Amino acid sequence: MPRLDWSPCSYAPGFQCATAEVPLDHRHPGGRTIDLAVIRRPATDPAHRAGSLFFNPGGPGNATAGTAALPVAYEAFPRELRERFDIVSWDPRGVGRSTAVRCFTSAEEFAAWSARVPDGFPVGARERAAWISAFAELGRLCQQRVPDLLRHVSTADTARDLDLLRQAVGERGLNYLGVSYGTFLGATYANLFPGSVRAMVLDGGVDPVTWTRPSPPLPTDLRARADVGSAQTLARFLDLCGRTTTDRCAFSAGTPRATRDKFERLLRRLAAQPQGEWTYAATVAAVVEGLYFVDPGWTDLAGLLQALWEGRAPSPSAPDGPSGASETSTAAGKSVTPGRSPAAQPPVYPEIEPPYAVQCSESPVPRDTRLYPAFEKYAHARSGDVGRYWTWLSEPCATWPARAAAPYTGPWNRPTPPLLTVNTTYDPATPYPQAVSLTGRLAHARLITVRGYGHTALLNPSQCVSDHEVRYFLAGALPPRGAVCDQDVQPFAPGTEASTPDAPAPDAVPPGK
Repeated sequence: MPRLDWSPCSYAPGFQCATAEVPLDHRHPGGRTIDLAVIRRPATDPAHRAGSLFFNPGGPGNATAGTAALPVAYEAFPRELRERFDIVSWDPRGVGRSTAVRCFTSAEEFAAWSARVPDGFPVGARERAAWISAFAELGRLCQQRVPDLLRHVSTADTARDLDLLRQAVGERGLNYLGVSYGTFLGATYANLFPGSVRAMVLDGGVDPVTWTRPSPPLPTDLRARADVGSAQTLARFLDLCGRTTTDRCAFSAGTPRATRDKFERLLRRLAAQPQGEWTYAATVAAVVEGLYFVDPGWTDLAGLLQALWEGRAPSPSAPDGPSGASETSTAAGKSVTPGRSPAAQPPVYPEIEPPYAVQCSESPVPRDTRLYPAFEKYAHARSGDVGRYWTWLSEPCATWPARAAAPYTGPWNRPTPPLLTVNTTYDPATPYPQAVSLTGRLAHARLITVRGYGHTALLNPSQCVSDHEVRYFLAGALPPRGAVCDQDVQPFAPGTEASTPDAPAPDAVPPGK
């Protein structure tokens, strides 16, 4: 069990930091060790402290995980939980301030590599070849420079780390809140250590079978139908925008149909003639990530689209998707908002390797890169322009050289205390059906359906969800079966004509397709 010597965090007032030493390979605990960076905010009502609550903000394995994300997300936790629990997070192995997967020797080396990677996703044969070649080279660099670490950054490795951290803070049973990919980590922990779970909330569900099994034989994100979730959410964004006025949604064309047509024309225009660095692909990527946050993300996204419509290419300070979001989903670590080129600013090393190191080591994809144009065509027919984005997001795993030494692939229904799952009905990254599947696979879980939009309820708050979570963590009380909550803020409010959203149709087709 690691020892945690807490001291004030130099970068986050009010938070405490520590370093945990854990085995690189949990099967050989006496061998090489690695470091985990850990952070906590002590309970604000220590006289009534109930314990420690661990938080994983998703990813997998991006540089915002844990030590950077918790100070940003802390106020989103219900007040009652902040009062009663130490809120604890950490940078998973391979990530950030922990022993990290770093495959470039300098920011300049990264910048030279990144310049070869198309923004957003590749368009056309030449860009596809450049994309495939660049990510194959990334895999080779990682294999050369951190070969041992690559085989030991799986979700199962991190779940075993989490169990050591649970013991280190003195908890008999784990209290855990995981969002997005963090739901897969939670499901893995619950089935590896079913007797060590006290309470667990999984927000923005990832179906563990979809993640770990190559059936159907598609890239991971297409198996998970993330493209369908994005298409459905985008369709609602455009419809709701079209139902209100331009003072509420800048991109409104007066009606849903006219707004959908306007969006389609904008993308076709950018495909023919980009506005500076705002290409068709970069814009589609910005749209997907801009859908993550309803407030203020949807309003900001509408402003971005209107600026492009008017031929006013936004500056680098313009909205660039969900700042502080739980996912790193733009390939090559590039912002979804094109700004200055690498040559015009000091190179930055954004740690783009960890998401690939984790996902590619354990989530199988077709290895023949010649298949990906066909996958793109399939996804485009199913989900429109956003299908192209999600197709190529998983492609780097096709050439990734490392496989996890000891992954966990099930079973997923080992007996545990009751777990709580949460999902919005229109989530652009982890679609609602994924949460339904996750809930059904776990031995004992209860789902809260959030009638609303955006990626996770944590990032798109609902007082109803918060109330259920407080009762669950403090008293073990589950919501009633079939519980439904509404979001606190509806898109483009106040003054929109939007009604409370229903669950999406299974195969909604995006506008203009």
